[in-house]
Amino acid sequence: MTPDLQLALELAEKAGKLTLDYFGRRSLQVFSKRDDTPVTEADRRAEELIRQGISAKYPDDGLFGEEFDERPSGNGRRWIIDPIDGTRSFIHGVPLYGVMIALEVEGLMQLGVINFPVLGELYQAERGSGAQMNGTSIQVSEIAEKASATVVFTEKEYLLDPLSSHPVDQLRIDAGLVRGWGDCYGHMLVASGRAEVAVDKIMSPWDCAAVIPIVTEAGGCCFDYRGQESIIDGEGLVSANRAMGTTLVEAIVKQENAR
Repeated sequence: MTPDLQLALELAEKAGKLTLDYFGRRSLQVFSKRDDTPVTEADRRAEELIRQGISAKYPDDGLFGEEFDERPSGNGRRWIIDPIDGTRSFIHGVPLYGVMIALEVEGLMQLGVINFPVLGELYQAERGSGAQMNGTSIQVSEIAEKASATVVFTEKEYLLDPLSSHPVDQLRIDAGLVRGWGDCYGHMLVASGRAEVAVDKIMSPWDCAAVIPIVTEAGGCCFDYRGQESIIDGEGLVSANRAMGTTLVEAIVKQENAR
């Protein structure tokens, strides 16, 4: 295990324990950010903990998180942080939220760690080293047929938007099982072979940075709604096992080229 991954794991676990002090509180204060999304004291304190831990060891590394201003990198390394992915779940006492930490080196995602403190599930991956959950290797499923696939989603728009010919949107009709197990938890269901496709139609870099290395190292793929793999600044995020991901990307590209 590299020092970078060890640090990410330690900080994700520490931040996760911090969030548990707030989880399930009826008196939890909720604030609205400029984009009208919710934030709590737990979000802010968890990100502060992570930032302080990284800065102490790597003072020249960049820091890019959801709750505070970006600190530019001086060496091509940038840590991307989402202290609580699934804040709405957290606020409602639903245990499917995750603490996410990723490291980007020279524009490439090097590692990702996602901790689900309430569930006791800790996912990790580093480029070229495979993916693990609680120390055990994980792999995506091999299901290739839409009718046998489980598709999970985050935003209600995935179901409520008007009928669409987009290959990913068509899954809401064609898939065998469609469920709203969203945010980073849905993508980890794909990475661990418990779902075939996870869909987020609205994403920010901190929402997907840690997801990408874990899903890809587990044998899957991540792409945006245009079929592009460079999705940190892309349009949405789709995680899929390799079989279904390949089919979806080919269909998306074909559709885009036909326009």
